[in-house]
Parts: sequence; C-alpha cells; structure tokens
Amino acid sequence: MSDLLDPRLTDCRRIFLHDLSLQASIGFHPHELAARQQVLINVDLFVPIAVSTSQTDHVGEVLDYDLIRQGILDWAGSRHFNLQETLLDGIVDICLAQPMVRAVRASTQKPDVYPDCRTVGIEVFRFRT
Repeated sequence: MSDLLDPRLTDCRRIFLHDLSLQASIGFHPHELAARQQVLINVDLFVPIAVSTSQTDHVGEVLDYDLIRQGILDWAGSRHFNLQETLLDGIVDICLAQPMVRAVRASTQKPDVYPDCRTVGIEVFRFRT
C-alpha cells in the first residue's frame, strides 16, 4: 500500500471503520433492482495527530467516528445506486467533509455477486484538495 508512504501522512493517525455491513439498493441488473443486497464498507481516515489528540479525554477534541458511520448509513439508505462508484464517491465526500480529515481510503464490496468470488468491490484513496 504505497499510498500510506506518502509524506503528507507521516504526522497522521489512521482511524478506521472496517466491514460495516448494510443492506443497500445497488446494481443495474434486473435481479439487483428487485431487492436490496449486502454491501461491506471500509473506511480509513487520516487525521493529523496535532488536531486529534485529546487533552481532556473528551470526544469533542477528536474526530467522532460515530458521525462518519451515521453519515455512511444515511447516504447508503437514501436512494438506489446503479454503481458502486457512485455510492463510494458519496462516502468519500462524507469523510472529507470532516475538517480534521486530511485523506481517506475507502472501499465498497458486494460479497454476494458471484458464487466463485468472495467479494467484488472498488477502492479509492483521496486527499483533501
């Protein structure tokens, strides 16, 4: 994972939500339009240590990952997505909307697409611009 070696991340901590499982309306095939399917979501957030170190052990001083999780759940449940790319781009936007987040790596996976594959998915890595 050479992205993690980027010098813009050397002063960051990684905060992650892995294997968030939800049911989403996603896909463009007729059988996918007829029923929700399981989607697994992974998010790695890179936050500078200087702005995410608590002096008083209070959540208000750090990135509250409850907000990220709820934002993802709200977005995934808000509509039908033909493409994983559309779902994923919205997830990345939710993450980067948090001012503390410098970069995000995120992926979506559909584990029930093919009987001969554990999962099918996409991943993106983006820096705040």
